[in-house]
Amino acid sequence: MKKIFITILLVILLLSLSFLRIGVVFAEENSTINAKAYVLADFYSGEVVESKNETECYPIASMVKITTLSLIFDAINDGRLAYDDDIIVSEYAFSMGGSQAFLDKNATYKAEELIKSVIVASANDSCVALAEHLEGSVDAFVDKMNEKARDLGMVNTNYVNCTGLPAPNGYSCAKDVLTITRYLMQNDKFFEYAKVWMYDIQHPSGRTTSLTNTNKLVRFYHGMDGGKTGFTKEALSCLSCKATKGETSLVCVVIGAPDAKTRNASVSALLNKGFSTYENKSVVQEGENVEGEVCIKNAKEGKVELSYKSNLKTFSKKNSSQNISKRTVFYDICAPVKAGTCVGKTIFTLENGKEYEVEIVVKNDIECKNYGDFVIDFSKNW
Repeated sequence: MKKIFITILLVILLLSLSFLRIGVVFAEENSTINAKAYVLADFYSGEVVESKNETECYPIASMVKITTLSLIFDAINDGRLAYDDDIIVSEYAFSMGGSQAFLDKNATYKAEELIKSVIVASANDSCVALAEHLEGSVDAFVDKMNEKARDLGMVNTNYVNCTGLPAPNGYSCAKDVLTITRYLMQNDKFFEYAKVWMYDIQHPSGRTTSLTNTNKLVRFYHGMDGGKTGFTKEALSCLSCKATKGETSLVCVVIGAPDAKTRNASVSALLNKGFSTYENKSVVQEGENVEGEVCIKNAKEGKVELSYKSNLKTFSKKNSSQNISKRTVFYDICAPVKAGTCVGKTIFTLENGKEYEVEIVVKNDIECKNYGDFVIDFSKNW
């Protein structure tokens, strides 16, 4: 009886130590997250899994440039700006303080060179030169930044400049920074530059300036795709970034860490926790064929090939069951139809009720019936 009692005590002791260790590890993990606000989310859906003060407003320093870059890439995608466009550096752009590319005053640079310096080195002078080129003035460009924020539902954000340099009434929140970060990172070109560690910019005057990436995690965190840092005395140390391991991609936003070292440790801890707990799973691939028939009015006879417009990756805890049901809805469409036109969507529903939608497009041009075709149809039904 005594042996049984001692055995039970030992089991209880061992279990207690195990739970204590788990608690210590969890406490250690969370103790490394030291910031005023943060968000950790799935890159593809934006689903938030960890957060603190995510809607509280704070100055965000150079993370403002995430929106600046978003407008610049919008202009490129719309054809209003080309990478090889010439941009003149005004006296005002030249006068910017803080982080710079140290551009030559009144000199001409290619747009691509300036964009690269903003992404890699957070160059304020390059930011202003690009803003003035696109909208005629920084004030007009800032109006567009706030308009973009409203369009994306960023209700806790107000921009007063395009650089993030200290100024009254400039603020955002971690949730809004997450939104604009995911928007910007739809542009693959961003990552081409965001992963650059160091490079030299050649100035028209013949000078060379060496620029280093402000996001040190590009070099020191495995899986880091890129991001945007920020620091001022008011905002403290900030970072919004994306990292990928396997098929899983996460976005992390940290605002108001006391210093860069603490910021990087906080981001790393959040990402590590996310990657150890959650995963993306591929459901469909862009261009994958879609089964089903769509009725296109007045279309010539012929096969209509359908495909998914985009990839779909679900997001859930690791090792969780993922039974998925789906239903497809086709729209009323009339010929002619160009390849790539959206003609419907498939709605995927997980067991937990979470829904994802993927648009369906036609892979080939669909011609409209001509007069002769209508005559033949009429004669068949006569």
